[in-house]
Order: sequence, then C-alpha cells, then structure tokens
Amino acid sequence: MNTHAAAKVFPRQADDSGTPASRQAPKPSARATVARFLATSRTGRAISGLIGVIIFVAIWKFAQASGWAHRGTIPDPFKVPAALLTEWRAGRLLPAIESSLVHYVWGLAMGTALGLGVGALAALSTRADALLGWLVRILRPIPPLAWVVFAIAWFQVSHAGAAFVIAIGVFWVNYFATYSAVRGVDPKYYELARAFRQNGPFVRLIDVTLPAAAPGIFAGVRTGVGQAWMTLIAAELLGVPGMGQEMNAAAGVGAYDTVVVYMLVISLIYTLCDTAFMQLEKKALQWRPS
Repeated sequence: MNTHAAAKVFPRQADDSGTPASRQAPKPSARATVARFLATSRTGRAISGLIGVIIFVAIWKFAQASGWAHRGTIPDPFKVPAALLTEWRAGRLLPAIESSLVHYVWGLAMGTALGLGVGALAALSTRADALLGWLVRILRPIPPLAWVVFAIAWFQVSHAGAAFVIAIGVFWVNYFATYSAVRGVDPKYYELARAFRQNGPFVRLIDVTLPAAAPGIFAGVRTGVGQAWMTLIAAELLGVPGMGQEMNAAAGVGAYDTVVVYMLVISLIYTLCDTAFMQLEKKALQWRPS
C-alpha cells in the first residue's frame, strides 16, 4: 500500500477545532504548572520565599526542641518577638542602631571613595599600577579586624576607630572591582572616541571609561555595602558602641534570643540599604539595554 492510499484509509484525526491531533502540544501537568508559577511569577516567587522561611523556622524549632546543642544556646524562634519588644521598651534598640549607623556611614563612604579613586588610578596609569603592585600584595591579605588593635590605639574606642576598620574592608572590595572594571573597558571605545576627536584624558575618562566601567564599579560598591556591615559588627564586638556591643552583652548573660533580635535588625537594615542602592544603580545605568 502506497502512502497516498494509506492516507485515504487512515485519515489523521482532528480535534474539535480542526487541528490535527499530531500537531497538538501536550498539555503540561498540574505539578509542572505550579512549579512554573512558583519559579517565574512575582507572586509565585514570594510564596516560594515564604515557604523557605517557614521551613527554616521549623528546622530551627526542631533543633531547639531536640536538645542537640547545649541547653539554652539555641533560642526559641517564637520567643524572639518578645525579646524584640523587651529591647524596644528598655530603650536599647534605637540608640544601638543609631550608633552603628554613624560609623557605618563614615566607614562606607571613606572606603568606597578611596577604593574607587585608587583603583581607577592604578588601572589607568601604568606608573601608579607599578608603584602600588607590591604594596597591594602585602596589605591585601591582612584582614580588617587585624587593624582593630591599631584603631583602638590611635582613635580609642570611638566611632572614628570603627569607621577606620570598616573603611579598610570596604576599600579593598572597591579597589579590585574598579581596577578590573576599568581595565576591562573595550579598546574599541577609545578608538571610537579618538575618531570623534575626544582625545583629552579627562574627556575620555568622563565620556568613555566611567560609563563603560560603570556596571563593574557599581557591583563593587554594592558588595562593599554588605562588607561594611560584616566588618562593623566584628569591630563592635570589641567594645565600640552599637548593635555588635549589645549582641556581645546579651550573649554574656545567655540571652541568645536578644542576640537573634539584633541579627535580624542588621539583616533588615542591610536589605533596605541594598534595595535603595539597586534603585540608584537602575537609574544610573538606565542607558544599558535590558
């Protein structure tokens, strides 16, 4: 039987809409539809995130109730809200936040400004790069907390000392991000600038180098925003007033639920800072194709 005859004997079935059954795409299963909704839509991702938090709290509660760690060292997650209210009523929460923000802002600003400036200078100038090369290799491996001893000796236990330690941690993040971003600018952009007679170094810096390197620079600044918080809390654990000091004091008397309160407050403040910076970055880089 030839193909033409077979087609007459066994015609293709069609659905109610007239589309041949062989051309119809298989319908996704209910499980696949739900999984796609949770992974792609904004509401679905929010639900997925909430489920993740619930699972984490459940594991936390199980660990606390099972007693696998020393008694009292894992706080009850359901007692954390009461601890938060206690810190608020005692008048310790807001002063600690304000104190931490003072040296956080100063340290972040100094470290970011110096990291951007020195990183760009080293990337644009071969002389500066050669001059700083060995100095960077010597100083970079030293962790910021190693400078706490000198910070206390030079600035005493003060905002200036904490800001100094924070600035060191933030500096290196921005230095390497800026250095890599500026060095990674496509040379074709400079050729195009010369074709339009933009040969001055300052003009090329403003019109070519900084716009081309901006995504990498912003990535470094955003990383520095988080790095500053990690360095800040570690510096405050040594006596500088702020949330880290309150955490240390609470841990000293076994109030680990209070420690969690300050951990969550730090997380909330960082989330707000990161969200604000993302909006700033979006506006500054709105020229980029999405």
